[in-house]
Amino acid sequence: MRKIKTLQAASKRFKITALGKYKHRHAYMRHILTKKSTKHKRHLRHKSILPKIYSTTIMKYLPYI
Repeated sequence: MRKIKTLQAASKRFKITALGKYKHRHAYMRHILTKKSTKHKRHLRHKSILPKIYSTTIMKYLPYI
């Protein structure tokens, strides 16, 4: 049986934690930052945990991680 290929785009965007959750980086932090408040930008700077509803999809993309 063939191996399942890892989706490289997903492997660059998501990291798995020790508890099996997936970390991801926030969007809206690339440009047009002048109109966003400092508090908003500070919260976007940190990584976040992906909601459980998406975890089965990410598992298909990252079968060996």
